[in-house]
Amino acid sequence: MGLRTAFRTRYLDVLASIYLYNEHRGYTSLDRVLEAVRERCPGDHAFQAEIAKHRADERKHYLMFRRWFEREGRMPLVVDRGVGHIDRFIQWVFHCTIEELDTHRIVTEPDEFERLCRVIMLTEQRGYRQVEVILKNRLIMSDPVMRKIFEIVHRDEPDHFLPYQRWLEGQGRATARWNECAADWCIHKVLMLGKLPALFLDAGRARMARWPDEADGLPEAVGAG
Repeated sequence: MGLRTAFRTRYLDVLASIYLYNEHRGYTSLDRVLEAVRERCPGDHAFQAEIAKHRADERKHYLMFRRWFEREGRMPLVVDRGVGHIDRFIQWVFHCTIEELDTHRIVTEPDEFERLCRVIMLTEQRGYRQVEVILKNRLIMSDPVMRKIFEIVHRDEPDHFLPYQRWLEGQGRATARWNECAADWCIHKVLMLGKLPALFLDAGRARMARWPDEADGLPEAVGAG
């Protein structure tokens, strides 16, 4: 295998592993968001339907990345919530993990619910901008299947932040606060300049033994960690 081919293979491996984690984390976390919206906005069936579509899209994207790995004949690299934008954002804003998020408190406190909507909106807007960058990357676009995946993600992405944006605007609430925008920017830089290169250079990184959707939590690894 030539150096360029090896670099491309490793880069796609790392990128797809990160996206597969985030898509899986996204659709499983949106189950709780949908539950909260049904409690907070019981009569807003349009908003509920938009979030249900968001959840379905995230699941679809996860399966596309899974099939890419299956097509390549290898499992994804083991990653954890350190590569999760939404994980880091929730931790930064609510000072807890997604699992520890108190859905009842968020539903009963308007400011908390609005903050959650902004976190999701900003995360999805960041994702949209990042996919636009990826679609200009010739190394990634040289893989026709990966190119098709990101074209679909790019097409779907506006439906993932606009519902929250419209809801906040309809309530007369801020769609972004400076500290939340700063958190989003910092998290993105940490992931792009820290986590992604570290994963790329970690030659001993284990691969998953099972797919994330086969069991609760992260799958166990095979090989060295």
